[in-house]
Amino acid sequence: MTVLPDDGLSLAAEFPDATHEQWQRLVEGVLRKSGKEVSGEAVEDALSTTLEDGLRTRPLYTARDAAPDPGLPGFAPFVRGSRPEGNTAGGWDVRQRHAALAENAVLTDLENGVTSLWLVLGEGGIPVESLGRALEGVYLDLAPVALDAGRDTEAAAEALLALYAERGVDAKAARGTLGGDPLGYEARTGTALDFAPFAALAARCAESYPGLRALTVDALPYHEAGGSAAQELGASLATGVAYLRELTEAGLSVEQAAGQLEFRYAATADQFLTVAKLRAARRLWARVAEVSGAPGAGAQVQHAVTSPVMMSRRDPWVNMLRTTVATLAAGVGGADSVTVLPFDHALGLPDAFARRIARNTSTILLEESHLGRVIDPAGGSWYVERLTDELARAAWDFFRTIERDGGQAAVLRSGRLRTDLATTWAQRSKRLAKRSEPVTGVSEFPLLAEKPVRREPAPEPPSGGLPRVRRDEAYEELRARSDAHLAATGARPRIFLATIGPAAAHTARATFAANLFQAGGIEPVTEGGFADSGATEAVLCSSDALYAEQAGQAAESLRAAGARHVFLAGRGDYAGVDSYVFAGCDAVAVLSATLDRMGVS
Repeated sequence: MTVLPDDGLSLAAEFPDATHEQWQRLVEGVLRKSGKEVSGEAVEDALSTTLEDGLRTRPLYTARDAAPDPGLPGFAPFVRGSRPEGNTAGGWDVRQRHAALAENAVLTDLENGVTSLWLVLGEGGIPVESLGRALEGVYLDLAPVALDAGRDTEAAAEALLALYAERGVDAKAARGTLGGDPLGYEARTGTALDFAPFAALAARCAESYPGLRALTVDALPYHEAGGSAAQELGASLATGVAYLRELTEAGLSVEQAAGQLEFRYAATADQFLTVAKLRAARRLWARVAEVSGAPGAGAQVQHAVTSPVMMSRRDPWVNMLRTTVATLAAGVGGADSVTVLPFDHALGLPDAFARRIARNTSTILLEESHLGRVIDPAGGSWYVERLTDELARAAWDFFRTIERDGGQAAVLRSGRLRTDLATTWAQRSKRLAKRSEPVTGVSEFPLLAEKPVRREPAPEPPSGGLPRVRRDEAYEELRARSDAHLAATGARPRIFLATIGPAAAHTARATFAANLFQAGGIEPVTEGGFADSGATEAVLCSSDALYAEQAGQAAESLRAAGARHVFLAGRGDYAGVDSYVFAGCDAVAVLSATLDRMGVS
C-alpha cells in the first residue's frame, strides 16, 4: 500500500463526514417548502426518474450502492473493456458507413481520419458487382472492411475475398467482417435465410482468415423498431446464442464460433444509458461464453452506431449535438468501432460536408479531448456501476423470455418480439407526445422559417419485417401538413396569442404557447388584434391572477372578433374557454385537432 506524504494540506479534515440521513433531512426541508411531505427513503423516490425496463435513476448514489465486481479491463467479465489496454492503443476504430457510390468519398474518408469502412451492398446499397469500384485505391491490408449485404452476403463475401486475392493481400492481413446476419435480415424483412452458407463462411474465416469475422449480431433492427435498451441487449444476446448453436453444430468449436461474431449496438444521446448498455453487453456475453464452456472467448467485439431513431429531419443541424454525445458515450462505454451517422442521414445521401463532420466528431474526441487515453473512464462511478448492473439484469430477464419461447427465430416468426417492441414504443410515444421527452428543434424550439435541407434520396433499405421508427415522426407528420398548406395557400396556418396584462404576467405562457404551436407548423401571431391576424383560433396567455379577473371577458371579446376556438395557456375552468394547453398536455393530439379544425389536411 502506498502512503502519501504529509503535504500539510488537511483538505476538509476538520469537517465531520456528512451522513446519508443528514442529506435526506435537508432534502425533506426543501420538499416541504414545495408542498411535499415526505421523509426517509421516500425522499429519494420523490426525486427519482423512471426509465424504461423498470429502471430508476435516483438523485444520489454512494458507496452503499453496491454492484458486482466489474473486474479488470481485458479480463472476464469484460465489463471494463474487451482489451487490457482499452482504447488507449490509438482510440476506437473510426468506421464510416457508405450505402452508395460517391466520387472520391471513400478515399477522402480514409485520408482524413476514418480507419475502416462499412459498406452496405446489394438490396438498398451499392451493387455487389461494384465492390471493386467502391474500394478502388484502398489499401485493403491497412483498412478493415465491414460488409452489410443481407441476402447477398455470400456473393459479397466472395467478391471481397476475390479482391483480396487479386490485389495480393495476404489472408492473414485481411481484417474486418463479412457481415452475415440471417436473423437480423429476417427481422428487417420477414424473410428467413438458410444458415448453411453463413456457417460455411465462418468455417472458412476460422481456417484461413484469422482477422475476418463472418457474422454480425446487429441489434439495430430492434432499436429502430422502438425497443428499449434491455430489449436491444436481450435480442442481441438471443441472436448470438442462436449463432453459437448453429456454428457448433456445423463443426466449429465454441471458441471458434464466438470468434466469428461482432456485435452492433445503437449509441444514443442518453450518454449514461449508452455507457451502461455497452458495459452490460460485454458482461452478458461473458456469461454466455462461461456457461458454454469457453470463458476465455467471452470478450465481445462491439461496433457502436449513433442512433437513427434520434435523428431529426427538421433542424437537422441539432443532430450534430446528438451524435457528438452519442459518440462520446460509445467511446466511454468501450466500443471497439464507432460509426457516426452524418447529421443529414435522415434526409437522404449525405454530402461531403456531412461526412466530414461525422468523421471529425471521433477525431476531435480522440485527438483534442483525448478520450481514448483513459481506460473505462466511467468505471468506479457508483451511478454507472449500478446502472450497468440493473440494465444487465433486465436484459438477461428479457433474453430468458426469448429462450423460453423457443429462441430468437421463434419470437420473430410468432410476432411476439414485434408486439413487445411495439408496446415499448407506444409508451415512449406518449412521452414524446407530451414533450416529457423533448426533441430539440422539433417538439421544442422549432423554427418555422428555417430553410429546409435537401439531399439526394438514399437507396430504399430492405423492409417488410419490423418497423423503423423515429422520435420526430408524429411531429414530422404535423409539419408536413403545414408545409402542404403553405405551398397551396402561400401562408401557414396561424394562431393568435392574446396576452393579458404586463409582459411580466404573460411572457412565460406566451412563449410556451408559441413553442407548442410551432411544433405543429402553426405560426403564432402576437402583433395587432385578432381581426387582423389572419388566424381563426386564439390562445389566452397571462397569470392565474389575471385569468381569474379577465379570462372570461377576453374570451368573449375574441369570439366577437371571429375566433372559432379559444385556448388558455394554463389550467383551470374559465367561461368562454374551449380547451387548455399546459406543460404535460398531449401536444400531438392538441396540434392534430387544431389543424383539423383549421382545414389543414
